[in-house]
Amino acid sequence: MKYDQIPNSLFIKNRKKFMAQMKPKSIAIFNSNDVYPIGADSTLAFEQDRDLFYLSGADQEETILLLFPEAMDKKHREILFVTETNDHIAVWEGEKLTKEKATEVSGIETIYWLSEFDKIFFDLMTEADTIYFNTNEHYRQAVVTETREDRFIKKCKQDFPAHQWAKSNPILQEIRGIKEPEELDIMQTACNITEKGFRRLLGFVKPGVWEYEIQAELMHEFLRNKSKGFAYTPIIASGNNANVLHYVVNNQQCKDGDLLLMDVAAEYANYSSDLSRTIPVNGKFTDRQKAVYEAVLRVKNEATKMLVPGTLWAEYHKEVGKLMTSELLGLGLLDKADVQNEKKEWPAYKKYFMHGTSHHIGLNTHDYGLLKTPMKANMVFTVEPGIYIPKEGFGIRLEDDVVIQEKGEPFNLMGNIPIEVEEIETLMNQ
Repeated sequence: MKYDQIPNSLFIKNRKKFMAQMKPKSIAIFNSNDVYPIGADSTLAFEQDRDLFYLSGADQEETILLLFPEAMDKKHREILFVTETNDHIAVWEGEKLTKEKATEVSGIETIYWLSEFDKIFFDLMTEADTIYFNTNEHYRQAVVTETREDRFIKKCKQDFPAHQWAKSNPILQEIRGIKEPEELDIMQTACNITEKGFRRLLGFVKPGVWEYEIQAELMHEFLRNKSKGFAYTPIIASGNNANVLHYVVNNQQCKDGDLLLMDVAAEYANYSSDLSRTIPVNGKFTDRQKAVYEAVLRVKNEATKMLVPGTLWAEYHKEVGKLMTSELLGLGLLDKADVQNEKKEWPAYKKYFMHGTSHHIGLNTHDYGLLKTPMKANMVFTVEPGIYIPKEGFGIRLEDDVVIQEKGEPFNLMGNIPIEVEEIETLMNQ
């Protein structure tokens, strides 16, 4: 891996938190992601299952984590299974985890080769009553591919029909949503790398550059700072492209007078950052662009202040909607009749601001974390209001990543990334 090794104390803490909520006499299994084929002998770059990584730090394919807090043999209360390496694999694919290295990375003392899993798993299941399956229950999930986890669950139900089944997801939603100090440090590093990329762009963007050239500049800066690259598919949208919320083709030329909306950020050590900024291609906002920009910025700043312990996510979004409604009235995009006649399920402001304001962020860009219970300290949220005006040929979104504090306003992990109009114009015209 490019990134600096994470202290295994993080993964030891994470496992303790998970096991503390397991039922008596239960086993939990976590499988790595598949290596996905493209065609012929080609595959996509491997990405580790985030739950397995969260609990073990093992960043390698064909890996299984087993947790059994009440195993009769103490050495079997935490087991990591990894693929047995050899000289041939070392020559063709490079270094893989040895048993010693797997212990160093994860803090798990008992390491077995993957070929031993079936035998050991069967033996331990004779001691257990319940098995925890790791299903993906994120509110945005729309996975159609059968995963390694899916295949394991199917086989396990056939082989052990008398066992009870339980879900890992509710536990993970709770514990992954609240970040440990080590996680916040990693996320700050991801945000710092993103800052370097954005500052690089401010001296690069000008009329005539292509959106994909901007993407290339970012990738260069991210890679040279130990990132694998983008935390998610980058959105680099000039002019009216900004009004397509998930515009990702990035194949148009940036024109004089356009605004450039960029939703782009780096990952680091599998943790995401998530940044949105909107800048003038020629280095100078028009009066109208500036007015809309500053309206979005005011909403972002006020919305950020609401992210405190005890806030309910659904109510928070309603309050942000009120802020946005006020700004849209001030900009002349809405009038009082629009607001008076709005539908409860689709308020008037949604014509210009149709997406949510905040989501959890961490190991996933849209991370696990409870949304129906009050917010807690050390949850990390994005704040990303926007105004999109197709008739005027531009859209503006501004986004930072913030950490909820025990008291007071959240801490902005992106507080050093330029966002004020004057600073952006100054940096672009140096």
